[in-house]
Amino acid sequence: MTRARARTARVCVPGLAAVALGLPAGADAQTPTPTPTPAPVPPATATLKVRAERLLAPGLAARGSHWRVRGTLTPFVAGQTVTVSVFVGHRRLKSQTEVVKPTAGGRGTFMTPVKVNRPGRVRVRVVHAATPQLAATRARVTRVRVVRASAGPGSRGPVVRALQRRLAGLRYAVSSTGAYDARTARGVMAFRKVTGMSRTQTASEDVFRRLLNGGGRFRVRYPKAGRHVEADLSRQVLALIEGRRVVRIYPTASGAPATPTVLGSFRVYRKTPGTNSLGMVDSNYFIGGYAIHGYPSVPPFPASHGCLRVPIPDAAAIDAWLRHGDGVIVYR
Repeated sequence: MTRARARTARVCVPGLAAVALGLPAGADAQTPTPTPTPAPVPPATATLKVRAERLLAPGLAARGSHWRVRGTLTPFVAGQTVTVSVFVGHRRLKSQTEVVKPTAGGRGTFMTPVKVNRPGRVRVRVVHAATPQLAATRARVTRVRVVRASAGPGSRGPVVRALQRRLAGLRYAVSSTGAYDARTARGVMAFRKVTGMSRTQTASEDVFRRLLNGGGRFRVRYPKAGRHVEADLSRQVLALIEGRRVVRIYPTASGAPATPTVLGSFRVYRKTPGTNSLGMVDSNYFIGGYAIHGYPSVPPFPASHGCLRVPIPDAAAIDAWLRHGDGVIVYR
């Protein structure tokens, strides 16, 4: 073998060894390619919305009443929390962490109860801190004015307007002017009678508390009687009813102990509009000489000769609603 052929043989030996092992030539000199690290997934954008509920009126709460802050966090991701902070003036009243719970539409929800015992301006701040799944976000500040909720003749403003709205929602006959007029006073009297409170015409804080807690509903005793009047002598109120629906509630004064109003189920058989010789206004007779009628004096207790007295300003509306044959049910 010549020297040139020997050199060729020596050079080819490593290549032949690589082929024998099934490796590419020069594999022992290559560096393995590293596995690429996946880019981190940024947290999703979150939306936080908050509202105050069970208020006296939008943006208005009665001192000492229980209201609440309810909010939604979108999208819902398990394990998320929000921090609810309540400030009265510059003082922090409470700070509470709430766990977000799932609700419809892919949203999360939370609720925080609030009670403020003194008048003032309240701010509610709600914050969601950043997590690996959701970005940080905060809701618009919710502002509520806490007031001493009471009113009486001569009062006016948002508290009176809220009182009128709530009484009207329960079907008491009141005004909607924002002024505490005589009609509103009569509605408050009827509400106090239904709830068993002292029979005055002032809307105290206790009246507002009962309104906020759902009190004052007139319970229809005879829902199958169709279109009728129910006169509850134990409470001294009169209600116009259509089936199960209460149309309107008025204060009344029934017969005094010496001349009691007859109990039972009757029907309107005669209507005499205007004022008669006895001072009875817009009379609707339901048995004998017993009638529902307007009268100058309607005290908060039984005082008539047996009729169902109503305030004269309410008599026309009651007379317009009642028809011949409508039922009148009187009970205790």
